Amino acid sequence: MTTDLTFEQVMQLFLESRKQLEENGRQLAEVREQFKQTDERLAKQSKETNKKIREVMGLFTSQWGKMMEALVKPDALRLFKERGITVNYCMPRVEAHVGGRNMEIDLLLENGREVVVLEVKTTLKVDDVKEFLAEELGEFLTFFPRYQGYKIYGGVAALDVDHGADKFAYRNGLFVLLVAGGVVQIKNDEKFIPKMFGEVITV
Repeated sequence: MTTDLTFEQVMQLFLESRKQLEENGRQLAEVREQFKQTDERLAKQSKETNKKIREVMGLFTSQWGKMMEALVKPDALRLFKERGITVNYCMPRVEAHVGGRNMEIDLLLENGREVVVLEVKTTLKVDDVKEFLAEELGEFLTFFPRYQGYKIYGGVAALDVDHGADKFAYRNGLFVLLVAGGVVQIKNDEKFIPKMFGEVITV
């Protein structure tokens, strides 16, 4: 049996092979396009899912924050009176707007001479304390000038503490309130001397 092919037969085989390669290339391009569309669809779905998760977590965090404030508020006045700061007004979520910026204080305690600015967190972190010192306490009188001349104290309240944030707050002159078993306590020892923020008018 001979295997010799004529020129015409070789050309025919070549054309058929090229046609098959072109068809394979076309099918590969279609598969790539399908993969691309699938990737784009999955990316869009992932983006939408992440957005929904962020919305749910934001709502959860907000509600959890309000619950924490509700836990701290009833005992706040008594706890500070026991420390010699006889505040008798406790106001949650106090807001001020100045020059296009705003500040919100979680809990504000005062008595006409002294004011305690409290930041409430579920889990207290060192960065939270730094931000509180720099922003809420650092700019407190800018947003709340009516407290000029008051003795201004700061404090943080939390359910949990991360990486020694309570000790960091203590060293920076802040009261540290912790919630355990539904009971709120000021954890600062008797040697603690609170820092006074802002300008103080002495009598």
